[in-house]
Amino acid sequence: MNRVQRAVAGDTLFRGITRGFAGGIIVLFATLIIMLWQQALPSIHAFGFGFLIDSSWNPVTNQFGAWIPIFGTLFSTFLALLFAIPLSLGIALFLAELAPTWMRAPFGTAIELLAAIPSIVYGMWGLFVLSPLLADYLQPWLQDHIGGPLFLGAPMGIGMLTAGMILALMIIPFIASVTRDVFLMVPQQLKEAAYGLGCTTWEVVRDVMIPYGKKGIAGAVFLGMGRALGETMAVTFVIGNAYHLSWSLLAPGNSIASTLANEFTEADSDLYLSSLIELGLVLFLITFIVLAIAQWWLRPRKMGADQ
Repeated sequence: MNRVQRAVAGDTLFRGITRGFAGGIIVLFATLIIMLWQQALPSIHAFGFGFLIDSSWNPVTNQFGAWIPIFGTLFSTFLALLFAIPLSLGIALFLAELAPTWMRAPFGTAIELLAAIPSIVYGMWGLFVLSPLLADYLQPWLQDHIGGPLFLGAPMGIGMLTAGMILALMIIPFIASVTRDVFLMVPQQLKEAAYGLGCTTWEVVRDVMIPYGKKGIAGAVFLGMGRALGETMAVTFVIGNAYHLSWSLLAPGNSIASTLANEFTEADSDLYLSSLIELGLVLFLITFIVLAIAQWWLRPRKMGADQ
């Protein structure tokens, strides 16, 4: 076998190996879906579509519904995005445009290192540090000065508001890092032209940088949302773990991930276990849909960049 034949054989082998790796991901994904579906079949047959809209969860009577965990998952994620998006945009703009050159690298590294902190550490910090501060200062102030249905209940320090804050702290590094990279991709000529026309820094950010990178920013938000939807331990520490449906930010609640963490080892019947697995299937599908939307949203931008 000459050198050319060996090179062709090596390329063929390399393509086969990489295709095998890619196919393995598809097989793994399909296996997860099939396994969850099969294990959830008893719950699906017992409750049908009503499982998604039923708010009851009673292991004693084998009556299970997923609405409260689904609501808690979506509500806490919404709160996290509400806190995280403006903070992440501010951090990204500071690092990309306003910070001195010597400050950008260490501050950028510090933000990225926040993503490496284990989630259980965030949960413990939220329970022992953030929750007492909220209970003693912020929550009473909100009730006294704002009031309304969003701030009903005793200021315990745990609940949806605390869970949203902890989740926001956890997803800020993801959104801020991606958004910073998006802002750094804005052509310098566009910014210089805007400054040359007399625009202020705020006008350049508002009219040039954000419109240019809006698809990348949206993709970063979707990725952060996918991270927040599946968070388990940090939320379990601070959400309150109560099957209680309330619009109050101070009330305890539940999420799909915290329900699985708290009750999976306690499932003492086949229907109980199957209902928990169906909850996992619901969370898997919600997360998959969010990440699929993110990929779809980013695709036109990538195609335009390639052209």
